[in-house]
Amino acid sequence: MIDITVESDVERPVAEVFDYVTDPSKLATWQTNTVSAVQEGDGPVGLGTRIREVHRGPGGREAKSVVEVSEYEPNRTFALRVVEGTPIHARITFEQLDDGTLMRFRVHGRLGGAMRILEPLVRPALRRQFRQHCARLKDVLEASRPAGS
Repeated sequence: MIDITVESDVERPVAEVFDYVTDPSKLATWQTNTVSAVQEGDGPVGLGTRIREVHRGPGGREAKSVVEVSEYEPNRTFALRVVEGTPIHARITFEQLDDGTLMRFRVHGRLGGAMRILEPLVRPALRRQFRQHCARLKDVLEASRPAGS
């Protein structure tokens, strides 16, 4: 079983962090292994929205998936469940801090088939990868801060 939680303090308002994280067009700016993320259908992202994602895996191999928004509470919770692809789901919570936002990024699931025996090796690599994603998000958002703030 894979169950990893990464916490990150971002010195930006909750609404700004939430809006950025939930925008599929911004995913590749902070999840650097993302090749593309395209929302299916029109309208704002919300409960039930599906997103087609392509990520670069080990050795440059591309992994395609379709995820569906399974929780959506503005400025509080955003969760995705995989409906096509490797069943590693994500849940992100956002909490207001005096100087910004505490973001908790949880990924959980179980690799399928023969890949299951690799979970002990994959787990630390995923933890490292998601720590890097959260650090990159922090860098991107804090660098966009207006001068003097």
